[in-house]
Amino acid sequence: MHGLGNDFILIDCRQLNIHNPSELSRRLCHRHFGIGADQMLLLFDSEVADFKMRIFNADGSEVEMCGNGIRCFVKYIWDRRLSDKKVLEVETLAGIIRPEKADGMVRVDMGEPIFEHEKIPVRIHPEYLLFSNPPIPTLVKESTRGFVIDYPLMIDDEEFKITCVSMGNPHVVIFVNDVADFPVQRYGPVIETHPIFPRRTNVEFVEVLSSKEIKMRVWERGAGETMACGTGASAAAVASSMKGLTGRQVLVHLSGGDLFIDWASDNHVNMTGPAAEVFNGVIEIED
Repeated sequence: MHGLGNDFILIDCRQLNIHNPSELSRRLCHRHFGIGADQMLLLFDSEVADFKMRIFNADGSEVEMCGNGIRCFVKYIWDRRLSDKKVLEVETLAGIIRPEKADGMVRVDMGEPIFEHEKIPVRIHPEYLLFSNPPIPTLVKESTRGFVIDYPLMIDDEEFKITCVSMGNPHVVIFVNDVADFPVQRYGPVIETHPIFPRRTNVEFVEVLSSKEIKMRVWERGAGETMACGTGASAAAVASSMKGLTGRQVLVHLSGGDLFIDWASDNHVNMTGPAAEVFNGVIEIED
């Protein structure tokens, strides 16, 4: 399946026991020796929600949340009539996420963004934090101490102003003048694995087009550059709004298509976009 070209192998594990999902993800996601995908999604029953989703990157690492992945995940459920609910509760490592049907697309309440550096996490001592005095929304204004906004990060001979947000998984947002020509492949992996990010990080390179539109390329933690990233689009829209570069409703243009992000008045971030099934089949797995 894919969401705007961000592609996934989805396996129904409700009656299947996979002993080593990390190794299986490395094998199946390999684009030359396997099926090929950015990530592997595993579907389970849940004791606290309707279903449970586990997410493994192409390098075998498990991650907390994936916005494009969860849209594909619930489309699989609805297409196979595993549930007739219009709003589903999905258990993830980032908590319970609630996707819903939205005129042929999927709308997902991505939860509230996290800005405190120790919760993202980012290893920056508070006394070294720099701020650009952005128009912080009232709902989060009281706790701006510890936010990472326009923090200078030196990579080789280049200084990047980074803004860090968690959408259940860590993100670094960097604003550039021309994202199409930006060397994502050069800087993405270096920033992902920089020592100040103890769990590594996703990296979004963003060009602001207007108060309502941004263009983005993403380097995903454990997967490399992908055509789209739902949590990344959410983080980029939040960072753009928080810095006063856009409003709270933003159309995000990605390599694979568009996502609409609404940072609502209740502080929840809502993402709307498509999901598609490419093919299905059966794999014989040898332990």
